[in-house]
Amino acid sequence: MTFANSTHPHTHEHVFLGSAHEENAKRTLWVVMLTVVMMVAEIAAGAMTGSMALLADGFHMATHAGALGIAAAAYAYAKRNADSPRYSFGTGKVGDLGGFASALILALVSLGIGVESVIRLLQPTEVQFGTATLIAVVGLAVNIASALLLGHGHSHGHDHDHDHAHHPHGNDNNMRSAYVHVIADALTSVLAIAALLAGRYLGWVWLDPLMGIVGAIVIARWSWSLMGATAGVLLDQTDEHVAAEIRELVEQPGDATITDLHVWRVGPDAHAAIVSVVGGATTDANSIRERLKPVHEVSHLTVEFHAA
Repeated sequence: MTFANSTHPHTHEHVFLGSAHEENAKRTLWVVMLTVVMMVAEIAAGAMTGSMALLADGFHMATHAGALGIAAAAYAYAKRNADSPRYSFGTGKVGDLGGFASALILALVSLGIGVESVIRLLQPTEVQFGTATLIAVVGLAVNIASALLLGHGHSHGHDHDHDHAHHPHGNDNNMRSAYVHVIADALTSVLAIAALLAGRYLGWVWLDPLMGIVGAIVIARWSWSLMGATAGVLLDQTDEHVAAEIRELVEQPGDATITDLHVWRVGPDAHAAIVSVVGGATTDANSIRERLKPVHEVSHLTVEFHAA
């Protein structure tokens, strides 16, 4: 738990931006520019060649560009208003709001891609497999480049808050939305390439719109997952791991009992906690704070103490 000095030695700081905020913002802008160029090429090529799988990949990349644009705007807004007194706990959750918005948009687009793919499956159209395959391969290369660029700002395999002191990027839903977007893009590119090659060499024309449906399902699953993660943060969902750690450190038989506890995310690397305690003669608010110093996830702590 850290406190910053400003006009008063006990004034709290409310800047809870991620530790890699600046770096992630720059990476996001680079990927936005790269993606917009490829998005235009894929949609145009899909329309000219008649490939639904390629169009699905292009439109997915369009939503990816939009989501990354929202992420870039969120990074900029959060930094610009980090010290604003209008926000009681800072702007650390602006990225989660951006992630939720981009996931919602993506869910709607996945529905549109799915419907169009079903129509193409029932009413097949001619596809220029050679040209479409070439564009899809280039799109895959862009996806891989974007994933490598964003991967440096994203930790893998650490989804529990206990690990975030060592892997701080894991809780940045702005970066998570960008990273998972390009991974999903890469997958839909692979599906498009497979469908186009099968159509060209095996005559399986039906596989192209079928892969469009599969791509739509993948996008929908991803958007649902991110909406759940960001909604939990926006609604101040209790972090059970941190809450359990607080209880373990504070509550001692005959010494102190927690009567009310609130623990929630206020930024990618930060939690806030309000702890109401009834304690004996040997405890007070300061001793409770000392007990909670090992809880590195908590950046803003409020202790309410009542003598038994």
